[in-house]
Amino acid sequence: MARPLQLVLDPGEGPLYRQVVAALIGDIRRGRLPAGAPLPGSRSLADALGVHRNTVIAAYRELQADGWIDSAIGRGSRVAASLPASSVSTTRPRAPSYALGACDANTSIADAGVAGVLHLGHLPDPREVPRVALARAYRRALANEGERVLDYADRRDGTLTFGHPRLRAALAEMLARERGVVATAADVLVTNGSQMAIHLAARALVVPGDVIAVEAWGHRPVFATLRATGAELVGVPVDGEGLDVDALARLRARRHVRAVYVTPRHQHPTAVVLSPRRRAALLTLAARCGLAVIEDDFDGEVVFEGPPVRPLAADDRDGAVVYIGSLSKDLAPGVRVGLAIAPAAMLQRMASWRSAIDRQGDHALHAAIAELIEDGDLRRHARRMHGLYLRRRDALVAALRERLAAVLSFEVPTRGTAIWAAVAPEVDVELWHRRALLAGVSFATGRSLSLDDGPVAHARFGFAGLDPTRLREAVGRLAKALPIAKVVPAKIGKVDPPRVASAP
Repeated sequence: MARPLQLVLDPGEGPLYRQVVAALIGDIRRGRLPAGAPLPGSRSLADALGVHRNTVIAAYRELQADGWIDSAIGRGSRVAASLPASSVSTTRPRAPSYALGACDANTSIADAGVAGVLHLGHLPDPREVPRVALARAYRRALANEGERVLDYADRRDGTLTFGHPRLRAALAEMLARERGVVATAADVLVTNGSQMAIHLAARALVVPGDVIAVEAWGHRPVFATLRATGAELVGVPVDGEGLDVDALARLRARRHVRAVYVTPRHQHPTAVVLSPRRRAALLTLAARCGLAVIEDDFDGEVVFEGPPVRPLAADDRDGAVVYIGSLSKDLAPGVRVGLAIAPAAMLQRMASWRSAIDRQGDHALHAAIAELIEDGDLRRHARRMHGLYLRRRDALVAALRERLAAVLSFEVPTRGTAIWAAVAPEVDVELWHRRALLAGVSFATGRSLSLDDGPVAHARFGFAGLDPTRLREAVGRLAKALPIAKVVPAKIGKVDPPRVASAP
């Protein structure tokens, strides 16, 4: 037998042989005993159950008579190859027999996993990962540190819950050199992606019912992970200078806001950069009111034109900012490495929450990525991807201008990996999205990116994951899926550009 039978008999529940019959039929129905599986001999099963051998013999005879098992002298008994009709369940139960708790964490994406769909999203192209360098570094980590990186980290050193020390040091050095965020290895918590870091930051700050202010346009999975802490999310308008800090101050005067979540270097999805005036105002407000600033450095390093912008954390002198970063977008979505930098007490609280749900990260992967940073492989990969993204941006801009200029208005992005476009009022954006999916292409509608899920005449088209040829093909499908019979620019009229876009 592949696995031992686990039968429990109750003398008070009717004839024992009938209980054996029912138990074996139940295991066969559930697939625990597949067709052809051998059954124990009558003597050994009787001994295991503590019953007379004749009880098992009677059960086997009934099972054989009903077609459940085959028995032959000298060959023993087996589950029949051909079972009674409709006897075996081939699927798990579709619904539980118990009640489920409340869950406000819906991050489902309608077009996720649809075969053949070209995704105009912001996620990097996994085909471009430096696989050879990553595999070499991973093998070296296993060879040099196998016992350490494969064991429970906290059995050796409690600080290892924060991530592999080599990666923490490499990240601190990289952030200081490239982004101006001064930190040591002790200031870094490594997580399984930025979403975990965001959740841990919120979990460390709030109790259910507390308010977290967010940009009124944003990333739906982030809204979900913040809500999963029990926090109430309240949107703050976004315009051409980024988050409206005056509106945040007014909200703070009315409500007890514990934290604000922002994407200051590249607002998602509008691509607006938080202005110097508002950066200073936000840091001042946070320090004065005890407001935590959760800074998500989303796409901050992808800059095509203009001066680089420092993270808020680089200018934080009061310990108000919790900096969140990610290497998943530098390498590939499946490489789940995020990070948080925060004051020691905050970082310790985040690590405690993390250990409650995920004892540690992948230390072998941490060591491998540390090597990529130390050897300069990650920096070289980033430079190569910068040129690739620039070519893809230009290809998407050209295709949109050629095929959809009559219904879209946008500015060529100077940073990030997506175009945020205003859509002509004559176009039903949600209908366009549904028709586009049928045509094999997906994009993000303004509604899907708004906190209140209200209608927004905007759309977001990413170019990170598709090469120029497929980008042109995707735009062609978009044009064919447009839900108006004929596009005539003179009749559509001017579409206001989304440069200054107040959130709903």
